[in-house]
Amino acid sequence: MPTVTVSPGGTATTTLTVRNDGDIVEAYTLEVVGDCAAWSTVEPARVSLYPGTSETVTLTFAPPRSHEVRAGETPLAVRVLPAEHPESVVVPEGTVTVEPFHELRTELEPRRRRGWLGARFRTAVQNKGNTPIDVAFTGKQAGEELRLGFTPGQKRLEPGESAEIRLKVRAAKLIWFGEPVTWPFEVEAAEAVAAAGTASETTVGAAAGTTAGTAGAEAGGTKPVRPEPAPSDLLRPEPVPGEFLQLPVLPKWLLIVLAALLALLLAWFALVRPAVKSTAKQAATEAAQEEAARGGQQQGSPTPGGPDSPGGNQGQGTGPDAPGTPGGNGGSGTGPGTGTGPGGTGAGGTEQSSATIDVETNAGIEGVGTYKVPAGKVFGITDIVVANFQGDEGVLTISFGERKITTIALETFRNQDYHWVTPIQVPENATVTAAVTCAKPGTPATGTQASGCHQVINVSGVLSDLAR
Repeated sequence: MPTVTVSPGGTATTTLTVRNDGDIVEAYTLEVVGDCAAWSTVEPARVSLYPGTSETVTLTFAPPRSHEVRAGETPLAVRVLPAEHPESVVVPEGTVTVEPFHELRTELEPRRRRGWLGARFRTAVQNKGNTPIDVAFTGKQAGEELRLGFTPGQKRLEPGESAEIRLKVRAAKLIWFGEPVTWPFEVEAAEAVAAAGTASETTVGAAAGTTAGTAGAEAGGTKPVRPEPAPSDLLRPEPVPGEFLQLPVLPKWLLIVLAALLALLLAWFALVRPAVKSTAKQAATEAAQEEAARGGQQQGSPTPGGPDSPGGNQGQGTGPDAPGTPGGNGGSGTGPGTGTGPGGTGAGGTEQSSATIDVETNAGIEGVGTYKVPAGKVFGITDIVVANFQGDEGVLTISFGERKITTIALETFRNQDYHWVTPIQVPENATVTAAVTCAKPGTPATGTQASGCHQVINVSGVLSDLAR
């Protein structure tokens, strides 16, 4: 059989003559076998011949335009099978030459990117042709604002093979202020070496005769066939467009914010700060004047707790071992009761007064400290402050005359204070009593446990003349 040349996507034909050399009527079935069987046909595929007669069949080859049909020579065989004598089968052979074609598919991912100075893209390319090619990658841009670099710059691809090429786009310089700028560019993937040429018209003519038993087949001359030319855009793909959006380093909104902050700063130094300084200076002057006036008023008032002040009486301390108390058990309680604190004589002989009661006692013993209201006076108590500075354990009971005010566990506090809006009146010659039952002396700040309990009670209020 003659050699047939066909272009992918086109068709080519040749003929084959089948002759019956037997002495009976025979039916022959024709079938193309081999690698080209999938895209080859025989017409007609079955013939019936009388003895000594022949018939010509047509073989048509139509390979698809696909990378799966490789370029080059492909073996061709046609099996001629007699129905009455299958053992007399003959298989004439030949060759089909598939012409090469080139097709590249290129994609850019993503098509658009943004950045301050540069960005990275991916270029995907696939060899859709039926022959290996070396692909070179190039990029172009209308001006000189961009530099495009491919890694790698050239790649060899087998039929059907795909590859991904890294593309780095970099601007020539930064944009510091203003609006973003769009730089368009194009990416092209092309063959590194031009194709050898295009397909030409091919005419194949040959004759071959075969006789096997009672069957014979001959290949006649092929019909001139012009392969269908491939579109030119498949030989050199169109450039793939892309865009790089270059952003300014300092966006417009940031400039607006900086301008607003600068305006606020200038307003602060020009308007707000002087006003604040003036107000603060005025307030300080007024406070100094009020303090000076108060100091002068205090200098012109009698000092509570002085020789003529009833609030300056000395408190008396009593305890189980106080002198003149029979049956004492060794405890001691002191209450100096010295009146201290600012105050002045008001209408009707009223003045602020305070007294301190100091109580000391040993463990297991009750100590009592008192303050006695002077004759002719009434003490209106408004505040009590109790100090358990050693952290003693025990019980403290405070009474105003015959009235018990409170009982406190010493271990529950270090400093405790009480306040009354309405003063508690303690009449003349009555006592303010602080009774301490010491369970366990505490440890003061020195770190050494004390030998006894020690509490300090400060009582303050208004000392008034008794109405007669």
